[in-house]
Amino acid sequence: MNKATLLKSLTLILTMGVGMNAMAGWFGLDGTSWKEEVLLHDGAKIVVQRSQSYGSRPTLDSREKRVLEEVWSIPVLGGDRTLIWKTGFRTPPEGPSLILMLIDFINGIPYLATSPAGCIAYNYWGRPNPPYVFFKHDGKDWRRISLEEFPPQFTEPNVVVGRPDPNHRSGTLTLDMVKQDNAGLEPYHRVIAREPITKGDGNWRCPQMEYDGEGGWRAPGGAKAPHPIEPVGTAKGQK
Repeated sequence: MNKATLLKSLTLILTMGVGMNAMAGWFGLDGTSWKEEVLLHDGAKIVVQRSQSYGSRPTLDSREKRVLEEVWSIPVLGGDRTLIWKTGFRTPPEGPSLILMLIDFINGIPYLATSPAGCIAYNYWGRPNPPYVFFKHDGKDWRRISLEEFPPQFTEPNVVVGRPDPNHRSGTLTLDMVKQDNAGLEPYHRVIAREPITKGDGNWRCPQMEYDGEGGWRAPGGAKAPHPIEPVGTAKGQK
């Protein structure tokens, strides 16, 4: 199974919702953390701390538990500050459900590129095409920015997109290990696209949905959307 299929399967896990259970064992909550080396566009390198908390397994035969929340600690260049990026994977609007792809800096200002995790998140974030959500830190918090505001120097993901290999969830992931984990990603996850994407499978093929104000999502004027709902072609499997 290549990384693109694994990422689609992870997206399915993330978008299936979060059913917590106090029972230990199969339904137990746990988590892990590790560090990742991040290569910046100018050749500089930082090391970020990444942690994930897990819920239950989405199906009886699932080998992976749901990711409930992810927290990144990002050191600021030229200072002793650390910024926090936190995202939850409950169904929007309860959680933002964004997968981090890139961290970088211009003139000391931090930027992030993320990708919505599944069709509901894609609709929640306004159906962007190219299918990314960008952020800039304004000194107080992460603020969403447009593609035009996102520096063109940032062209490729520089963190592990999605969940790393099980053997890479402790210690420090080197630049080579990050590259290895990202091998086989879909093209739009390997390079930051600057033009709308019309070919292939991805979030841009998601059906249009709107929030009903009561925790559900449905086609405009139609029936409630199935939960979860995946992008077309998906394999089954801040401050």
